[in-house]
Order: sequence, then C-alpha cells, then structure tokens
Amino acid sequence: MKLPIEIRTISNETEFKLKEKGSLFIAKSFPINSEDEINNKLFLIKKEFYDANHHCYSYKLQNGIFKYSDDGEPNGTAGIRIFNAQNHFQLTNILTVVIRYFGGVKLGVGPLGKAYYETAFESLLKSKVYTLELYQKVIFTYDFSQSKTIHHFISKFNLKIIENKYSNLPQITALIKVSLLQDFIDAISNYSPLIKFNLEDEFEYLEKKDN
Repeated sequence: MKLPIEIRTISNETEFKLKEKGSLFIAKSFPINSEDEINNKLFLIKKEFYDANHHCYSYKLQNGIFKYSDDGEPNGTAGIRIFNAQNHFQLTNILTVVIRYFGGVKLGVGPLGKAYYETAFESLLKSKVYTLELYQKVIFTYDFSQSKTIHHFISKFNLKIIENKYSNLPQITALIKVSLLQDFIDAISNYSPLIKFNLEDEFEYLEKKDN
C-alpha cells in the first residue's frame, strides 16, 4: 500500500455547537492516527454523551481507510455531510463526531443535512491545520573511516537521526523524506557504493517546515 507523500491534518481538538429548532448539535473534531484510536474516541464520546439521540461521525486515515455513519438519522443526512466538510479542508487523519440532542421538531432531510454539515464545518474551521511529510526509516552500518561521508549525506538530505550505536561497527538509524529517497539512493551509489544502508518498512509523518 502506497502512502501519500504529504497529508493535511489538524493539531488540536475543537468543538462547535449549533441549535436548530430545539435540536442541539455538538461537533467535536480530533487529530487521530489509527483505527484503535478512533474506536477509543468514539467509545468515550458515547459514554460522555450517553443521553444523546445520535452520535454521527466520519473519519479518514492516511492509508486510505475512511468511514462515516448516520447512526440512525435518515440515510445521507449526517455521515456523508460530515465527510464532505472534512474534504472541504482536504483533511486526513481526522475524526469528526456530531452529537445530536433531538428537540422534538423534525427538521426535514435538507435542513438536517445542512445542520450536520455546518456544525462539522465550523468545528474544523476552528482547528489549526498543518501539513505533514512522509519519512522512511533508514539504517546505516559503516566503518569509522566512512564517518565523514555518512554525515555529509545526513546533512545534505536533512535526515532526522533517531539513534546512534557504537560497537565493532557504528550504526545510525534515521528518517528520510520519501520525496528525496531516490535522489538520496542515487547520490550515495554514485559517490561511494561501499556505504551500506537498509531501508526499513517503517514510516512516520513529521510536520512540514517552511524552507
């Protein structure tokens, strides 16, 4: 599965409330990283708002998995509207839950869908949005005589060092931007094919910094 080179997500939890003809809509948006985290958030939301009539939601993850739920509302009035609000901001690794307390007056399909969209939209509008870049883990094992060359490439490609180990042969574990990976491989191969490195099947998203 190919992960996107960059994603946009939010950095903080936000909340927005809307009242419409007696019904109360409460939107809560969260930055998330896994389905386990999503399930835990949903469990806590339903526990906190146990007396609400509906807990509708939408989530999207960087691996392409997404899901939305109407939770008993008329089909197409809630989950997809929340999903559309998230897509408006082009967000990933995001969970938005809209809790509804029914006020006794039916809104109708159109106004109901608008209320769910607006509540989700406003909660996301309050969020700080930022961009993350995909990095891959790389491990160098080298001779001490190659130290200067190794650190030259670490600096040139702005690798993020995670760990240094020193034994018979030194070893450096680092993260490299996936967008620079092929240039990195070509540069090392052309400069010194004796330098050994392994690309691990481990990835991480880090905040993109302005150049």
